[in-house]
Amino acid sequence: MNKETQAVKNDIGQLAADAHALMTATADVAGEKVGEARKRLAAALERAKEMAGTVRDKAVAGAKATDAAVHEHPYKAIAIGVGIGAIFGFLLARRCSRNRD
Repeated sequence: MNKETQAVKNDIGQLAADAHALMTATADVAGEKVGEARKRLAAALERAKEMAGTVRDKAVAGAKATDAAVHEHPYKAIAIGVGIGAIFGFLLARRCSRNRD
């Protein structure tokens, strides 16, 4: 997992923890607006957990499908990887040579 992905994961975890702490801190506060806000926050946290689970499941399924495809067609996978690397290398070399001028 790269640093950016880990940072986003940490930020989302911290946001959830902060929201939970806010809900706990306002548990004894009376008021219709506070109660509604707490309900909306709880619902939003639940939806976020469900979305995170769905995204995780889709990522795992995609990784498994990719693994199976690479195992079924290893030479095709190598050729695609080399081709994409050559295209990126060509574009990067063009950009670098243009920046020198």
